[in-house]
Order: sequence, then structure tokens, then C-alpha cells
Amino acid sequence: MRTKHILSSLVVVVLLGGFNSRATAEFFPWWAFDSVIEEVQERGTLRVGLGLFEPWSACNADGELIGFEIDVATKVAADMGVEIEFARTNWNYIIPALLAEQFDVIISGMAILPQRNLKVNFTSSYNPAGLYLVANTEQTTDLATLADFNSADVTLATRRGASSIGFLQNVFPDAMLLLFDTDNAVLQAVVAGDAHAAAAFATTRTTWVEAHPEALHLPFEEPVASEVGAMAIRKGDLDTLNFFNSWIAANEADGWLGQRRQYWFESREWEEQLATDPETVAECDDSFQ
Repeated sequence: MRTKHILSSLVVVVLLGGFNSRATAEFFPWWAFDSVIEEVQERGTLRVGLGLFEPWSACNADGELIGFEIDVATKVAADMGVEIEFARTNWNYIIPALLAEQFDVIISGMAILPQRNLKVNFTSSYNPAGLYLVANTEQTTDLATLADFNSADVTLATRRGASSIGFLQNVFPDAMLLLFDTDNAVLQAVVAGDAHAAAAFATTRTTWVEAHPEALHLPFEEPVASEVGAMAIRKGDLDTLNFFNSWIAANEADGWLGQRRQYWFESREWEEQLATDPETVAECDDSFQ
């Protein structure tokens, strides 16, 4: 497939007057790129990179992956008529792993950020979400406003590579930031009082507080920030970008994506599937290191 693209592009360049590299890069930036979608069809497997981020992706009691993005990726593969293969990746290294071609696409609740867009191309957004603060009750009895949390005496926790880092740095520039590899580690830091608070999405914040009612509370009922999620692919592949955007549009139109969002982000039905055994949870976390 790569040879076909190169030869077609060379013919056009020659007709226009030779191998001017600058002109080639300006007018035909796609010429040296393969179509990942074509490669996936030839391979028979869609390789999806993801990090652990409940309820986008989590482990059930058997250690198997479940979550909103697991449903999305599985349906994408099914609609293509190929198998699905998940590459569990530490979130801090997920974009470098995509660029190194360790998998074909990131489908993992990744927020669209300008800094990320310099390295990857994003699809259309299909997953808006609000960010909330979850706080250690004992440590934050005197913190009543957002301004109170913006202090050098306050420590906030989040996951390495998460979009919430930018939010916390912008809203609370004076606070100290602790970074962890997994959401479970972030949660444990706040429960133990090693951090005053953490940023969490709607379903996650409710789950955390209900699991640790004696230690955690929600200092603010409304979200303090919001973000939009999308798939991410390597740059220069318009064929693949078009396929994923068309898939998102079709599945928004027929209601499938809306139904999946309702199940994973507005209901609590899925929580009984989650791994609760400490050994299974630890193994699940370790698989993303």
C-alpha cells in the first residue's frame, strides 16, 4: 500500500516539474504516509492503545477490560470486520507509543489539547466531560472557595499525562501538584491525606466518595472545568481520520454513542462488574505501568 501511494505521488510531482522537496511537502504532505485503515484491514486486527481510567476503561472481577472506550473500540473493530487488540499503556507514554507505531489509534477518553494536537491528529469529539474536585474532609475543613485551594499549603493529586494537570495548574497555580501513574494511586493519596484534593470526572467522583464516605467529600457541586474527548491518530493520514470521523457521525446519528454514554456516565449499573479484590486491582494497575 505504501508503494502505491509513493508511486502515485511521484507521478504527480514529475508532471508538475520535478522533485522539488519543498513543493512536495507543501502540496502533497500525505505522499509518504500509509493508510492505517488499509493496514488494519490487511492485518485483520485493530490495535488500540489505552490507559486505565474508570469508567472509560477498567478491569472487571476477572481482570478483563470493560468501559465506555472498550465498547467503542470493540464496535469500531466489529464494524470494520476485524479483530480487536488492546495495548495497555502508561498514560504518560501513550502518545510516544502511538508515534512509535506500537498500536494504530488511541481510544481512551483523551481530551483534545493544543499541546497534544502538535503531535497527533484528533478525530471529532464524541465524549464531553466535566471535572470536579474530590477532597479529603479532614484536611479541607477550612477551604470553602476555589481561591482557598490556590495556596502553597495545599497539595493536589492527579495522574501523570492527564488533561487535569493543565486545569489544576491554571486554576490553582500556587498549589503543590503530586503526580501518580494510576487513578487508584491518586485516590489513595487523597484518602490518606497525602493530598488535599484531586480532580475527577462525574462518575468517578461519586464512586470515590461513596467508597470512602468517612474520608472524602465534594467541596463543590458544580464542575470546575470541562473537556472534550476524541480518538487520536498519527499525523498525515487523512484516510484514517476520515474513517473515524465518519464512524463517529454514524454512531451519533443512530443513537448508539448516546446510549453508551448514558450507561457508563449517567448510570451506576456497571459498578458491580468492577474488580474489588485487592490482588486483581493491583494486577490491573500493574498491567498499565
